[in-house]
Amino acid sequence: MKLTDYVDGIQHVGIPAVDLDETMAFYQKLGFDVAGLFHNGENRCAFMHLGNLIIETWEGDPTAKVDGAINHISLNTTDIESAFKAVKELGVKMLDDEIQSIPTFWSHGIRFFNIQGPNHEKIEFCEKLTA
Repeated sequence: MKLTDYVDGIQHVGIPAVDLDETMAFYQKLGFDVAGLFHNGENRCAFMHLGNLIIETWEGDPTAKVDGAINHISLNTTDIESAFKAVKELGVKMLDDEIQSIPTFWSHGIRFFNIQGPNHEKIEFCEKLTA
């Protein structure tokens, strides 16, 4: 079982927003479209799309407001259960002990987990559920 059997590229880059409306307007000026706008509890989360890039931006979390302030990079996962097992076998630092879910994102929700890279970068493995 190879991890690349379950991961097929970048899904999105996550950037927390101080002001979500201002952030969305900024990326729209650059040519991005709003691919999705969702509620996550009391907060909102937007997915901004341009070409092959999707930026996830959300309100409610602290922002670093310094260079390098990207929160995470997300890898598109086609089988979250198998990817979770494969990543655990690699012996990397797991930030989640189990697969997480947000049922309100996209049509059927998402399932994901996070690991930490050698520079403390957060890498998310995420599967958009289809049913």
